[in-house]
Amino acid sequence: MRSVRARAAIGATLVVAVALVAAGLAVLSVLRTNLIDQADLQAEVAAREVAGQLALDTAYADLDLDDEEDHPVQVTDEEGRVVFVSKGLRAVSGTASAGVSPVPSASAGATPSPGDDDDGDDDDGGDSARPARGEVSSDDPDFSDGTATVDGKQADYRFAAVEATTPAGLTLTVHAGAPLAAEQEAVNTVRGAMLTGLPLLLAVVAGVTWLVTRRALRPVEGIRREMAAITASEDLARRVPEPDSRDEIAALARTTNETLTVLEASVERQRRFVADASHELRSPIASLRTQLEVAEAHPELLDLPGAVADTVRLQVLAADLLLLARLDAGEKPGAARLEVGALVREEVSQRTGDRIPVTVEVAEDAAYEVNGSRGQLVRVIGNLLDNAQRHAAHRITVQAALDGGGVRVEVRDDGAGVPEDERERIFERFVRLDDARSRDDGGAGLGLAIARDVATRHGGTLTVHRAPEGGAAFRLWLPRAA
Repeated sequence: MRSVRARAAIGATLVVAVALVAAGLAVLSVLRTNLIDQADLQAEVAAREVAGQLALDTAYADLDLDDEEDHPVQVTDEEGRVVFVSKGLRAVSGTASAGVSPVPSASAGATPSPGDDDDGDDDDGGDSARPARGEVSSDDPDFSDGTATVDGKQADYRFAAVEATTPAGLTLTVHAGAPLAAEQEAVNTVRGAMLTGLPLLLAVVAGVTWLVTRRALRPVEGIRREMAAITASEDLARRVPEPDSRDEIAALARTTNETLTVLEASVERQRRFVADASHELRSPIASLRTQLEVAEAHPELLDLPGAVADTVRLQVLAADLLLLARLDAGEKPGAARLEVGALVREEVSQRTGDRIPVTVEVAEDAAYEVNGSRGQLVRVIGNLLDNAQRHAAHRITVQAALDGGGVRVEVRDDGAGVPEDERERIFERFVRLDDARSRDDGGAGLGLAIARDVATRHGGTLTVHRAPEGGAAFRLWLPRAA
């Protein structure tokens, strides 16, 4: 039962079994109803034929009865006494009669006459519900189930009761039967065929479902085996087989391979990150250790400013690595309402020791409001200004303006700019261009990567273009607060 194939086969078999049983019962019910309707029609025709003869004042002995064995007839008077039975009829049930043998006063061969009417009604009297003299009742006959013994053989019959009034005013009830043997035989035959064929059909359904499900799930087993092999080997370069079909299993295989691709890229990025971080940390730590060892042996040779610089560089690098770790962990920015213009002016005002003064182009009365984390957005602006300070020649400009449905912050410099084929690579972690490496005063190549990650998590973008001054123009776009 833990197998999908077994559950599918059992489920399909149960559903088909329920459907077939319901359909079989419906078929038997319809068949039985139709056959009983035919028996009712036969019994009614036989009863009306005899009733018509009695209404014409035909004597019992002269009644013309067709096929008395298949259609036994019993006639009763108003008091339910049997006054006539067909030949060979010895016992009957289901007609509400008092017996089978005719009463002596109305024995076979006697002719009904008005004097036989025990109710005492004259020619003008009688029950209004009864047929008129010399007529047969036009009402629908009463039908009932019963048994009859004809020539010593007992069988089930369907009886129809029809009233007729003789010209003498005597009301008689004719009970004529139609055999139910054909109906019972047909129903039993159909029932037997169903009971015989149902297990065979269910076995076929179960077998076909098992085979079809097994064939459909064969690619899933291939995917499972390959995933188990990937897990055991830890080789994320492997991929699961993709079937040629366009069904859900093929979609599952494609999605699995896409997940493996993303996972492989993520693991590779983490490996490079660890390697690059180790490399970047090794240099300041080695430099600081060398200075401390020299100072221990020769205190007069201690390079205190160099030790402080190396310590600051380690602190900045550790802070950058911690922020990247939080961003990779999915840390969401805050929902505080911030005024970007104020953030730009505040950050620029605190940079008193920069090599090149920064020109701010932000309108005082403009409202550049966004939602986000104050600390992270200040970090982005600071990183862009640090990058401009390292590359600018004489001029750095910061501009804030509305741009469509957002706020644009642009940091421009008059340096050498960024080559067009390198404008995406500079946002990768630990990436520094050759010029940056030669003039770098401590950067680890994380500032622009952090800036773009923060912008992306705030629903914005960070791109680089050529500035009118000839250098680089870093353009930060953030959606405006509602």
